[in-house]
Amino acid sequence: MPSATNPTTTVSLMIEIPEALHVSIQDYLNTHELWSQERVMQAALSLFLMQNGAPQPHVNRLYLDSLFGCAV
Repeated sequence: MPSATNPTTTVSLMIEIPEALHVSIQDYLNTHELWSQERVMQAALSLFLMQNGAPQPHVNRLYLDSLFGCAV
């Protein structure tokens, strides 16, 4: 597992999601060319953590980077 002090380390996730959610993500990506599946997932996961008690600065930074298209 990556160190919490090194937010530049990445891991690959394989998850199952409902088909309706997948279709919605694909529709969004088809109309927003600057976004990628990875960027959407990073924004969603970091926002969830921020809203549910993970007030770590690196989580906040990852969320802001994903929203504004910064290199992550």
